[in-house]
Amino acid sequence: MSKLLDALQQRILILDGAMGTMIQRYRLDEGAYRGSQFADHPRDLKGANDLLSLTQPQVIEEIHRAYLEAGADIIETNTFNAQAISMADYGLEAQVYDMNLAAARLARKAVDDYSTPEQPRFVAGSIGPTNRTASLSPDVNNPAFRGTSFDELVAAYYEQVRGLIDGGVDILLPETTFDTLNLKAALFAIEKFFDDRGVRLPVIASITITDASGRTLSGQTVEACWNSISHAPLLAVGINCALGALEMRPHIEELARIAPIYISCYPNAGLPNALGEYDETPQSMSALLRDFADNNWLNIVGGCCGTTPDHIRAIAATVRDLRPRVPPKIDPYLRLSGLEPLTGRPDSIGSNFIVVGERTNITGSPKFAQLVKGGDLEGALAIARQQIEGGANILDVNMDEGLLDSEKVMTEFLNLIASEPEIARVPIMIDSSKWSVLEAGLKCTQGKSVVNSISLKEGEEKFRQQARLARRYGAAVVVMAFDEKGQADTIERKVAICSRAHDILVNEVGFRPTDIIFDPNVLTVATGMEEHNAYGVAFIEGVRRLRQKFPEANTSGGISNVSFSFRGNKAVREAMHAAFLYHAINAGLTMGIVNAGQLAIYEQIPKDLLELVEDVLLNRRPDATERLLAFADSVKGQETTTAKEEEAWRSGTVEERLSHALIKGIIDYLEPDLEEARTKYPFALSIIEGPLMDGMNIVGNLFGAGKMFLPQVVKSARVMKKAVAWLLPYMEAEKAKTGDQSQRGKVLLATVKGDVHDIGKNIVGVVLGCNNYQVLDLGVMVSAEKILDTATAEKVDIVGLSGLITPSLDEMVHVASEMERRHFDRPLLIGGATTSKLHTAIKIAPRYSKATVHVLDASRCVNVVTSLLTGKREDFERGVRQEYDRLRQQQSSRQADRTILPLGEARRRKPQLDYSDARRPTFLGVRTYEDFPLERIEPLIDWNPLFQAWELRGRYPQILDEPRARELYDDARKLLREIINKRLLTARAVYGFWPANSVGDDIELYADDARRRVIATIHSLRQQQETTTGVNLALADFVAPKSADVADYVGGFAVTAGIGVEELVRRFERDHDDY
Repeated sequence: MSKLLDALQQRILILDGAMGTMIQRYRLDEGAYRGSQFADHPRDLKGANDLLSLTQPQVIEEIHRAYLEAGADIIETNTFNAQAISMADYGLEAQVYDMNLAAARLARKAVDDYSTPEQPRFVAGSIGPTNRTASLSPDVNNPAFRGTSFDELVAAYYEQVRGLIDGGVDILLPETTFDTLNLKAALFAIEKFFDDRGVRLPVIASITITDASGRTLSGQTVEACWNSISHAPLLAVGINCALGALEMRPHIEELARIAPIYISCYPNAGLPNALGEYDETPQSMSALLRDFADNNWLNIVGGCCGTTPDHIRAIAATVRDLRPRVPPKIDPYLRLSGLEPLTGRPDSIGSNFIVVGERTNITGSPKFAQLVKGGDLEGALAIARQQIEGGANILDVNMDEGLLDSEKVMTEFLNLIASEPEIARVPIMIDSSKWSVLEAGLKCTQGKSVVNSISLKEGEEKFRQQARLARRYGAAVVVMAFDEKGQADTIERKVAICSRAHDILVNEVGFRPTDIIFDPNVLTVATGMEEHNAYGVAFIEGVRRLRQKFPEANTSGGISNVSFSFRGNKAVREAMHAAFLYHAINAGLTMGIVNAGQLAIYEQIPKDLLELVEDVLLNRRPDATERLLAFADSVKGQETTTAKEEEAWRSGTVEERLSHALIKGIIDYLEPDLEEARTKYPFALSIIEGPLMDGMNIVGNLFGAGKMFLPQVVKSARVMKKAVAWLLPYMEAEKAKTGDQSQRGKVLLATVKGDVHDIGKNIVGVVLGCNNYQVLDLGVMVSAEKILDTATAEKVDIVGLSGLITPSLDEMVHVASEMERRHFDRPLLIGGATTSKLHTAIKIAPRYSKATVHVLDASRCVNVVTSLLTGKREDFERGVRQEYDRLRQQQSSRQADRTILPLGEARRRKPQLDYSDARRPTFLGVRTYEDFPLERIEPLIDWNPLFQAWELRGRYPQILDEPRARELYDDARKLLREIINKRLLTARAVYGFWPANSVGDDIELYADDARRRVIATIHSLRQQQETTTGVNLALADFVAPKSADVADYVGGFAVTAGIGVEELVRRFERDHDDY
């Protein structure tokens, strides 16, 4: 092992070439395959190449020696099909161990003869994919059927591994993987054998991308496949077979970017020609692979089908003096997969929140339960599809029902999901209270799934056992805050149990922290029992503390549990879910189990209801439950939107109605509202560029602020798409009427690889099309290779990239780099919700030497494109370059000006204060001013911000000598008197005092003077910039430390004078009074 690692660090290692190609050159007949040992075997054996290690060992040894002579560092054993499943076709299942033993010994002997201290050689045990697939059905009429099972694969691989290791291999190489579930079974068998035998060898896994789609035969992308197998302690991962080096290039590049381990690559000698032969010469193939090495993508390189010792000799000579790739450090994120990858980024609040669809749960969805119990799994599949269409990033599947064979139904349903690419693209959360059901589910998902859940309920040993198996299957785990004493209901218990579980998982089982998902238990509030009132706060604060203590771990919860007390009252429950999610996400919640597509929007909850709901969830007042129950009784049986509210939004202007429909995802009134808008606007395009874009901008702002989630954005996008589709014929007619049909240029648009969101791109396409630009829309999830190949073939004038999610930014950088590498000269446009001018200037534009322009939204695209395709181009590009240079310089200056101290050093610079004079306030607890007199506030107003907002220079009251300032002041005073006299606004204040002490940079608030129960923790930030005083402050410094044994106190208040301001704004808007 140490010799292999040393060699990998020093040079690019050479793998041998094709075994089958070389065997064919010997033109062996049936008798040669049989040899004397199998002369009477009842079946034909010609083609059973693995058998030759027993019947023609001299042939196999000659081939090994030829590759070693050519410069190979690693020789593969002749065992590609040497397992019971493949050998069953020849009736040779009983000879599998002997084949592997003999093949390993042959390779071992040849390698030992060629090894030197300067160039040690190694034997890799070849483990093929078998001739069966565990993820696909061989029966088109029965998509849930499988030709083999996970357990059968594990048993077959286990026996093969036994023979290879007994024969003396140095490396195990599961290769040519066309189905990741088969590969996961191989890795499972390998780990099981290692544990049973007490040995451990390096393992290299190699997958096969079958065609230009960039996917395996079973449908996974490269990144999804890597996520599926990344749990295994691999030495290297690579790609082989099916493609030549030229076609394999983008896939190796991607794998080298995402995998923090060594990379192997052994392509075919090109693609088969019409005669089934391979045309890539040793010289041309080695030249292509030289490019891979120059780009630092390679650690191990060789050849697959069609390659010979001559190919290996040329490759070895080409890369001999080139540096090997250094594996990159990868950000510690949760990385799951279905057919496509899903990356959780817990360092980004809100916008990367993961939605787990809850309706495919037999215990939580009556409709799903009815379908499953009735045997209608196809119907149940439709609910899964609805959850995906509603924006679910993960699908929670639960089959726990006493009258069902839950293991069998779970397997059948997940097999059905695998046959539906639109559903199977997302990861599966396998949900059960029975380990046997969880394990059944893990055995039929090729992606990286989530186990929901394990806990310490049955003690540490059971927890370890289940965790080890979950890790071996390659799953992430949900850990419930549950131990031998029961369910955790306080902050302290939640944190303590999860901390204990984290220690076991990371330090004993070997879990990556990113694969741990804590569920601190969402418990029901407003039950009428006082001890339940703090459950909402306990969950939120538990999440906050866990995320601070374990920043790489994730957090989740079953959100609907919080509102069970209000079953049957949709209005209250939806409001509770939206508000609870909002506060939990801001505390650090990274995923939640919800009804995807049915989430209310926090910003749209009626203010009176929101206040009542948050009083309950946040336990803000002792009568919170009674107040919300009274409200619930008053609206019981009504829909979320009451008739009065329905009438209110329908009575607004057409612009207000269209905006409301977009934000809420309502399509019911879209056509009449658009028809009305057509009578008001001169052109149909003006409606898109005006009220519709205004509404989408609001959606974007709410999404960015964490007040809308991706499923809600998806619903808004559907409304926008329908609106654009409805307006399109009118835009075409208006375009024809102008008589100008000349094409002004061709623009390619694409949502980049890894991103399925296209609403912004589609609107840009419509707007450009209406302005006589020919638009070539490639859709979503488009690879860099396809974008650039199409741009070249279609001779487009501009390339436009779009993306909504954060990973799209990296992919845009990659596309820009590829455009530079391929010497493009077309302008590159960047757009989408996650993009910005600053990011474009700093990250993307430097990668591409031609014009790179950020386009804010669809309303700006025509001007940008026109400027780039007319005589204005040179001036426009110069202006963009100058602006981007300025942005880069400003960013560089900001970074240079900041001297950031290490946190430890900043803490050592805390001030030394005297706390001996701490005094007890006159009361403890919370008091409220429900309606504070505005007259008492008026004399205290600071008028300076008013004048600053209106860009009038001067200080109050001297500024009143200026006539414009005096006029503004008088108008504002007049409005203020109206507000006070008519009580148009309400002022409210909440204030309180609590016993408190600081602990480090935190402030603990206590329930009473006994100071035994912490009711809240305030986390303060410490200054880390260098200061002139040499002191770095944190808010906690001003509260006596717990260690000082001083009884200190903290006061807090929240005030507002703006209750009612929204209605006042609407009044002025109705009167068209912008002033």
